[in-house]
Amino acid sequence: MTTLERRPDSRGKVRDIYQAGDNLLMVATDRISAYDFILPDEIPFKGEVLNRISAFWFDKFADLVPNHLVSIDVDDFPAEFAEYRDYLAGRAMLVRRAETLPIECIVRGYLTGSGKKTYDADGTVCGIKLPAGLTEASKLPEPIFTPSTKAAIGDHDENISFDRTVEIVGADIAEQLRDLSLKIYTAAAEYAATRGIIIADTKFEFGIIDGCVTLIDECLTPDSSRFWPAATYEEGKVQPSYDKQYVRDWLRANWDMTGEPPHLPAEVVEGTSARYREAFQIITGTDFVSMKENQ
Repeated sequence: MTTLERRPDSRGKVRDIYQAGDNLLMVATDRISAYDFILPDEIPFKGEVLNRISAFWFDKFADLVPNHLVSIDVDDFPAEFAEYRDYLAGRAMLVRRAETLPIECIVRGYLTGSGKKTYDADGTVCGIKLPAGLTEASKLPEPIFTPSTKAAIGDHDENISFDRTVEIVGADIAEQLRDLSLKIYTAAAEYAATRGIIIADTKFEFGIIDGCVTLIDECLTPDSSRFWPAATYEEGKVQPSYDKQYVRDWLRANWDMTGEPPHLPAEVVEGTSARYREAFQIITGTDFVSMKENQ
């Protein structure tokens, strides 16, 4: 059996969530989203790559920040999921339940994307004043915390100030979100540099488990981060990347952003899949071999 017949208890853009006793089973599908749309084509191996990269970081930073991971081993999943083990292998994660905090915790280390647009307009990124003279892909003097609200599927996240974050979750939680996000990003960026990768920016999500702010969802994946090859980095130009920017660029060139998104050409699907797998191999230092039992 290749997919779960049981409908998910909740569904995100690219993840399906199932009740699993005292825990949750979080399944990373091969769906891909861009510009807040779920695209009609799936990317082979994408879900497994994202899930296993997250598990890699959760394990690596377990002493830095608590996280919700219980296991990605299908043998540890509740018995009711046993018949789906072939589909779940590698792409599913058993996690502790958390009270999700309604903040996207974004950390930017380099100037690009939407941050570049607002900087060009008024010299700020999400209300934070930056030095003059920065350009595309400039390294910021220090990483900055630029939170946003979490939007429903089909809606756009909204950048917010730190003061607004305090209003939403309280001063103590807001400070923990900021400090933990910056701490994880800094540690990850230092490690990634040893692997020849620049982490330009990334997004974290947190929840409360047993009264403690806990890292949840995904962590430092090609979907939640911009990964640039350090060997070709050159300030002043748009960088090649290991994330889904390849898909975004194709959509921008071939779609007017109205109506339903178009199907992706086979070469874009295959090229994107290859980028995800390459990101896995560079970050983890191991070749990507699918955990699916019947490949």
